[in-house]
Amino acid sequence: MNGVSLLIGINIVCFFLQSVIPYAHGYFGLNRLFIDALFVWQPLTSMFMHGGLTHLAMNMVVLFQFGTLLERALGTKSFLSLYLLGGIATSLLSFFFLYYLGLAHVLVGASGAISVLIGWIARHDPFNRKGLVIALLLISFAPLLLGMNIAWYAHLFGFGVGWFWRKQP
Repeated sequence: MNGVSLLIGINIVCFFLQSVIPYAHGYFGLNRLFIDALFVWQPLTSMFMHGGLTHLAMNMVVLFQFGTLLERALGTKSFLSLYLLGGIATSLLSFFFLYYLGLAHVLVGASGAISVLIGWIARHDPFNRKGLVIALLLISFAPLLLGMNIAWYAHLFGFGVGWFWRKQP
């Protein structure tokens, strides 16, 4: 099994588990309990939680598209490191951004980690850079115009984390 399939499988399993575990978003989504109760797992587990089936489906399609390309280019170990460590960094940046603003949202979803992948590709593929930046801006801000609650800042932080991730040898 490759890394992309593993990540997609974990996301799907976690989506169904969250529907049967009471208060799953409170325990596994990233929120104030990270600081108040030392729920230190939340920056990782929040990447595998989703707000609904559409949220999950959209993220998994984009993960499959970009993840497959990157896993082939980087190898499974480097790809998973980029996704997981970059995703954790993005979760932490997003959490502290909201914390600084005094907001107490629960952060869930894989889009921050996926944006890390997009940022990495944009940095190292100048030919597709402009299109990737435009796509990132569209997926970050167009849903807001439709009244959807979306963590646009996680997309931007993720892109930045991916952009500044060291290039693999």
